Amino acid sequence: MSQLQSLKYKFKNLNVLEKIIAINVAIFLLVIIFKPFITGALNYLVLPPNFSDALMQPWSIISYAFLHYKLLHLAFNMIWLYFCGKLFLNLFKAKMALNLYFLGSIVGGLTFLLFYNLFPGYFADRYFPLIGASAAVRAIFIFLCAYMPNNEVRLINWNIKIWYIGAVLIVFDFIGLSGENAGGSLAHLGGALLGYVYAKQLVKGNDIGKGFERLLDTINSWFKPNKKRNLKTVYKDKSKVGGYTKGEFNEFNNQKKIDVILDKISKSGYESLTAKEKQFLFKAGK
Repeated sequence: MSQLQSLKYKFKNLNVLEKIIAINVAIFLLVIIFKPFITGALNYLVLPPNFSDALMQPWSIISYAFLHYKLLHLAFNMIWLYFCGKLFLNLFKAKMALNLYFLGSIVGGLTFLLFYNLFPGYFADRYFPLIGASAAVRAIFIFLCAYMPNNEVRLINWNIKIWYIGAVLIVFDFIGLSGENAGGSLAHLGGALLGYVYAKQLVKGNDIGKGFERLLDTINSWFKPNKKRNLKTVYKDKSKVGGYTKGEFNEFNNQKKIDVILDKISKSGYESLTAKEKQFLFKAGK
């Protein structure tokens, strides 16, 4: 197996957020190597603070979230994204992770544009274009904080509720509005707002990213051969949970119930859950 084939194989076996990390790292390395030759082209990938300039390059509302110039900026974002992926993909499907990443970057970018153009005087001495995955990563993390606020993570020798970490990050972002990276802080807050609203709506049974997900599916279909495939529907029988009857399921302890529901999500997606299953999982997250 050639080196290129080996890389393709490894990339194929990554989960969706690990693939995004790999893409970000690859772009960073390309920028470092070829920056003297592509400086002009990079201006078309960053999100400019001026509305008229941004309208001339609408793709930059997403492309900026894959562009980093500094190693520490990249490392910080990718470590957070990896950590979020470990938590997120145990409960939700890959497409929802993509929804949050892309919608987080879009809402973060729009927040950046909105405030820079509403208050140009305030940001006059900090009028820089936006780059980095911070808004997208913040959207995923704050989603987790809002969906399962009492879930605990291990920090050195202490267990701490995940929403405490989210609250500290939001406070720092508000403080950052008066600093040199005010644009970045605005984008962080926009991404955080998207993640929070997404989670709260999902608890109510509303997946606000469904429309965007269909758009991604449509775009993806353009690059696939038009072949008819036999589709297999899993868990169509609503009277069963993960292949068990409701009576069998109710006899399980809580951990076994969670394992069965998570297995169902991994095979059929979050939308295959009944309202009662979603409610049970939400309570278990608390």
